[in-house]
Amino acid sequence: MRSLLERLAGLEHRVRQAIADRRATDPAPDDPFRGLYLSDEAIDALLDSPRHPFAAAGQDSHGRLAGLGLPPLDTELLLIALAPDVDSRFEQFYGYLNDDVTRRRASVGLALRLCGLPEAEAYARSRVDALAESGLLIIEDADRPLLSRALRAPDRVTAHLLGDDRPDAALASVLTSTRPEPLLAALPDTARLTRALRSGADLIYLRERPGASGEALGMTALADAGWPGLAADAGRYEPDLAKALLREAVLGSAGLVFGPVDACDPSSLLAVFAGKPLILYGTAGWNPQWSHRSPLTLGADGVPAGVRAALWRSALEGQPLEAGLDPAAVTAHFTLGPPQIRRAASAAALAASGDDGVIGAGQLRHGARSQNAAGLERLARRIEPGVGWDDLVLPSQITSQLRELSARARYRDLVLDEWRMRPGGGRGRGVTALFAGDSGTGKTMSAEVIAGSLGLDLYTVNLATVVDKYVGETEKNLERIFTEAAGVNGVLLFDEADAIFGKRSEVRDAHDRYANMESAYLLQRLETFDGLAILATNLRANLDEAFTRRIDIVVDFPLPDDELRRSLWDGCLGTLLPRGTDLDLGFVAGAFELAGGHIRSAAITAGYLAAEAGRPVEMADLIGAVAREYKKLGRLCLEREFGHYIALVGS
Repeated sequence: MRSLLERLAGLEHRVRQAIADRRATDPAPDDPFRGLYLSDEAIDALLDSPRHPFAAAGQDSHGRLAGLGLPPLDTELLLIALAPDVDSRFEQFYGYLNDDVTRRRASVGLALRLCGLPEAEAYARSRVDALAESGLLIIEDADRPLLSRALRAPDRVTAHLLGDDRPDAALASVLTSTRPEPLLAALPDTARLTRALRSGADLIYLRERPGASGEALGMTALADAGWPGLAADAGRYEPDLAKALLREAVLGSAGLVFGPVDACDPSSLLAVFAGKPLILYGTAGWNPQWSHRSPLTLGADGVPAGVRAALWRSALEGQPLEAGLDPAAVTAHFTLGPPQIRRAASAAALAASGDDGVIGAGQLRHGARSQNAAGLERLARRIEPGVGWDDLVLPSQITSQLRELSARARYRDLVLDEWRMRPGGGRGRGVTALFAGDSGTGKTMSAEVIAGSLGLDLYTVNLATVVDKYVGETEKNLERIFTEAAGVNGVLLFDEADAIFGKRSEVRDAHDRYANMESAYLLQRLETFDGLAILATNLRANLDEAFTRRIDIVVDFPLPDDELRRSLWDGCLGTLLPRGTDLDLGFVAGAFELAGGHIRSAAITAGYLAAEAGRPVEMADLIGAVAREYKKLGRLCLEREFGHYIALVGS
């Protein structure tokens, strides 16, 4: 196999012959201006000089020029174009042949003549265009006639042929480090894609489902089919990078995995990419407006639990783990693809390095949460849970229902996927709950506890950013929330849900019709949601019955009884707050029928009153704080409730 430098030596021989031919037919050999710029003696000296660049380089191109798989004419044209970038003498050779010392690259006409072809040869001209379309050649001076336009090989092409494997610097932020994942090779989706590639399919679209990774699937199938692979992030893609991506694929004889296309319009890439496998992936369907070409469309299902467990073990291999820790069990409820699992394992190791270096359940969940996209935070408020089951003061029956909800989220892969208990009709894999009860009864805190028990973040939807007075805008805002939440491992909380999940009514005017359309949309979207959603409301009766049918668990939060109120008062005052000797928590718990939220607010108020007075919390502080809560609630401070402490109300 001839090396690049050997081919350049052959090109030099043809240049020598071209210079000799020019001199033989030069009509003005004694032109004084000719010698002023580039004399015959100078050219002779260059031709007679030792070929140091070739000898000194002394390296083989590893067959890369032949490895491009170009037709012979294309190879010669590319060689002519890149010669000045490898041997500086060719600048002067070309300047002499162009009869213009300032034009030191081969023109289209000169390149055709050096190939021994007529300048008007249509096929030869078309090959110049084909090389330019593939990104291997750049045709400069577009305002000149075609034959006098300069040819240049991109720096990346020259570097590749000389043995440099670094990708184009412009693609540094677009190309990802995803590699084939051997653990996915045995999956049915991978096998189908591999067969398609082997049969010659060059445009494939993978529609991702939750827990899938079209990127890892595509890279694995390309490797199994015998293709090197490149992976590019569509979220960082710009249309002017299409030619650079194609060039990188041509240089590496590789297929390209590109996505998720939900983040961009891939039409510019589709317009130029040809001859190499192109695998696109995304969560939505294929848009025919992207290209006149029709792709082979395949599904990309979520990774089975057994494969996920193997991926976690592989990603954490060699890392110190807590005794008895099963990473797959701790993270079973997280919907993560193979690349996300590897990044999550790396994040867990970094988190553990700040402690004792041993990875525990907390670090694993932290790593898994770190893979959440930030898009949902623009639409909902993120809360990192700081409470647990021990912080809940609720009747045992309510706590049991909350634990059942947590178990549904934790084991849905087992029940819905492995046991095949998912219903039809396009329903999602989501878990939905309704928390109903008066204000302050613990609905939001319970949602936070469930999120914390699963190692997830809680995202509270701000209705101010959702509800819009213009028709259809509320639905669009909700769709953005559901779409972002589908790709996030978190708990979605709709507080005051009756504001947007209200009952449908008889249509009397246009307002009723559009309100009913909004409710109908929510009914449909909630049923196809794949995440964990909690609806909280103070007015359960205002919710549409159709919503209740689609909800997995309904939890009614009652007002606390005397015993629970005593526990709430004790817990809200805490262990660090100094307490006076006259505190009678039994009295305040039995006398004042307050919900947990109001008790917490009163306890904090009492703390401030004591801090201002510079003493422990006394009964006067508690009574004064309760009186303030009563005023906020519009309730009267009556002696039958406050008893002999009524005199402290005004203090």
